[in-house]
Amino acid sequence: MPDAPDHLVFDRALIDRRRLRRLTSGELGRTGFLLEAVADDLADRLSLVERHFAVAVDLGGHTGAMAERLRRSGQTGLVVRVERLPGLLRGEDLAVVADEEALPLADDSVDLIVSTLSLQLVNDTPGVLVQIRRALKPDGLFLCAFLGGETLNELRAALFAAEAELYGGISPRVAPFADIRDAGALLQRAGFALPVTDTDRTIVRYDNLFALMADIRSMGMANMLVQRSTRPVSRRLFLRAAEIYAERYADPDGRIRATFDVISMSGWKPHESQQKPLRPGSARASLADALKDRSGEF
Repeated sequence: MPDAPDHLVFDRALIDRRRLRRLTSGELGRTGFLLEAVADDLADRLSLVERHFAVAVDLGGHTGAMAERLRRSGQTGLVVRVERLPGLLRGEDLAVVADEEALPLADDSVDLIVSTLSLQLVNDTPGVLVQIRRALKPDGLFLCAFLGGETLNELRAALFAAEAELYGGISPRVAPFADIRDAGALLQRAGFALPVTDTDRTIVRYDNLFALMADIRSMGMANMLVQRSTRPVSRRLFLRAAEIYAERYADPDGRIRATFDVISMSGWKPHESQQKPLRPGSARASLADALKDRSGEF
C-alpha cells in the first residue's frame, strides 16, 4: 500500500495480464476462500450500521462476492460494481470498467463504497482515498479490507535467506504491505471523519512452499513489483527456499504456516451532523475531579 504517487511499486499492467489468464483458465476463483471470508466480515460490520444506502459501489471486488452480500443485506438500493477487467463483470447490469486510481464517479454521487482486497495493489493509495471521499455524499461511508501487516512474512524471509545464500544478494519478490498505523494515517490525510482501523490475522497451512505459491499465483499476486529482478530464477532457489521455510515455519505434522493479516478500515465523509471531538480547553471538568468522583480519593 504505497504512500507516494511518484513512486511506482506495482506493475499493474502485469497484474491485469495475469488475472486475465487466470480468469480465462477458470483459476481466479479457486482461491476465493480469503475473499469470501473478508466479504463476510465486511457485511457483518455493515449490518451494525443502522442506515440504508441508496447507491453502493463494490470497488475491485473481483468475484462479485461483496456485491452479492450488499444486495442481500437489505441495506442498499443500487449496487454498482467497478473493475479493471471487463471479464470480471459479465452478467452484471450495473457495472463500470475503470481503474481504482482513476475513478469515474462524480463528486457527492454515492452513499457507500466497499473495497475488498484490492487497495494493497495500487500505486497511489492517498490519491485513491481522496477520490473515494470525493465520490461519497456527505455522511457517506467507506468500508475497506486489504492485506497488510505481516502478510506472507514467512515466504519473504525464506526467499531472502535462500537467495542470499545461493547468490550473495537479494531482490524483492514479495509485495510490501502497509501496517495498521499507516492505514489510519492515510484515512485521516484523505479527509475522512471518524476513522476506525483494526487487524484480523488468518493462518493458512500448506503442504509445502510450492502449494502456497500456486495459491498466490491463482490470486494473481505473484511477483508484480516494478523493481523485480529480470534474471532467470533457477528451480534450485525455490527448492532451497522450501527447505528453509519448512525448517523455520513448519508445524509438528510437517505442514507449513502462511500468515495473512487483513486490515479493515472505515471512515465517513464529513457532515455537520456527525459527532465531533471537543475543542482543546473546552472541557468543564478536570480529569482529577472525575477520578475523585469514581474512586473517592486521588
